[in-house]
Amino acid sequence: MSKFKSGFVTLIGRPNVGKSTLMNRLIGQKIAITSNKPQTTRNRIQTVYTSKEGQIIFLDTPGIHKAKNKLGEYMVTVAERTLKEVDLILWLVEPTTFIGAGERHIAEQLRQVNTPVILVINKIDTVAKSEILKFIDAYKDIVSFQEIIPVSALKGENTDELIRVMFDYLEEGPCYYDEDTITDQPERQIVSEMIREKALRNLSDEIPHGIAVAIDQMKERPKGNIIDIDATIVCERNSHKGIIIGKQGAMLKKIGTQARHDIENLLDCKVNLKLWVKVKKDWRDSDFLIKNFGYRNTDYE
Repeated sequence: MSKFKSGFVTLIGRPNVGKSTLMNRLIGQKIAITSNKPQTTRNRIQTVYTSKEGQIIFLDTPGIHKAKNKLGEYMVTVAERTLKEVDLILWLVEPTTFIGAGERHIAEQLRQVNTPVILVINKIDTVAKSEILKFIDAYKDIVSFQEIIPVSALKGENTDELIRVMFDYLEEGPCYYDEDTITDQPERQIVSEMIREKALRNLSDEIPHGIAVAIDQMKERPKGNIIDIDATIVCERNSHKGIIIGKQGAMLKKIGTQARHDIENLLDCKVNLKLWVKVKKDWRDSDFLIKNFGYRNTDYE
């Protein structure tokens, strides 16, 4: 009988390369939020893949980038420290032969750790198969990779192969979580992230950086399969508040309707979601407010 393997794997890469999409694909359920805006993932999200072969605990870190404020510094610290703590690193890149400053910065970080690295070239569904060798060739010498694997997280292409290869680099180990566990994130945290995702997707580019979502109340009704959720979207400017609410409340309603759909799927029951919008100027530069909105991790303080 083959031995049960387990270990911790982190996904790194510039913002928007598809880390959260890949993690959701690998574990088979939506936990990490996705959007095409930078800074979508702000916390280190831990998810769990369990099979007969073993158990992989994924850490989806914030994108490694040059920080512009305290929230940015927090995110980069979380991402860079994770590299030394895990058994295996997956570095996700887009299919291109151009290696920009962002990628070179990540390569520099990777050269300073002894953790094995697998390069994952994502989004191969967007290019011709004949081109893929060129992208592998462009990256192959930038870091000493154990493997280079092209995948499409969106379409699920080659993701089974990626899981098989990851187990090649993990040692025999215990089952850290029950086999039906898929994340260590509290439900409230996932719910607030689902609301933030819909705001990210619907609002214009400059606003999403400056929003956070706080869950004020999450209560199951004594009778009936309904959960009442009150949440506040926090933004940095009065002008942003108007845009988030929209004409006659249309934008806020749209965000709420889309978020409710995902939350009902997650909690497997009816949800009554009420959203408010508040202005807290410069919350991203306030240590107190950053912690207040859930960006806390005692390991990094």
